[in-house]
Amino acid sequence: MPSRNADIDKVFKALADPSRRFLLDLLHEDNGQTLSELCAQLEMTRQAATQHLQLLEDANLVSVVWQGREKLHYLNPVPLHDIYQRWIEKFERNRLGTLRNLRKQLEGDSDDSR
Repeated sequence: MPSRNADIDKVFKALADPSRRFLLDLLHEDNGQTLSELCAQLEMTRQAATQHLQLLEDANLVSVVWQGREKLHYLNPVPLHDIYQRWIEKFERNRLGTLRNLRKQLEGDSDDSR
């Protein structure tokens, strides 16, 4: 499964930088922005923004659609969901189950319908 691990590594590398996380936040707020629209909200050069966006594209966190001469950038949440399922959800499930059982014990609740 080396290819799958390489994909996840690219996502984690992309997410490691605060500027790239900010770009993802901007796209989450208003999806389908051009480079110029994104640069207007950034404190970096156009070239730096382009490099950050390229890393996000390589990690499949951003997809692009050409509309005439404009390149529109869209957030792709699928890799984030994959990380959630692989690295977060399985840990949350046990914790939430434990909290539910604790609540039931404290409340003296034997009803499993909740």
